[in-house]
Amino acid sequence: MSHPDTAGQPAETPAETAVPPPGESRRERFGRHSHRTRLYLTAAVLVACLVLIVVLVVQNTRQVRVGWVFGHSTISLVYLVLFATVLGWILGVATSIAFRRRTRVRRGR
Repeated sequence: MSHPDTAGQPAETPAETAVPPPGESRRERFGRHSHRTRLYLTAAVLVACLVLIVVLVVQNTRQVRVGWVFGHSTISLVYLVLFATVLGWILGVATSIAFRRRTRVRRGR
């Protein structure tokens, strides 16, 4: 059964779909394909990171005792790891911004 939009049209062969559009240079085609490849790789890395986070959560659900400056508390290990990760990321971004501001070339002086 054929799709209503393609009824009466000849089926495309794989060779016809690989033909670049008219006026597209090799460089443009390569750029288009490399952009698509980067998108697929980024999606794969994001999925892998999500899987790793789920595994981290599942394997680290036990409670641990954490000593603070003024006392102790009990917290799930996964929350402690995620908190340390987010805090480290924020401090890294802040350090990068501070270094960029202090080493920026000042114009007009």
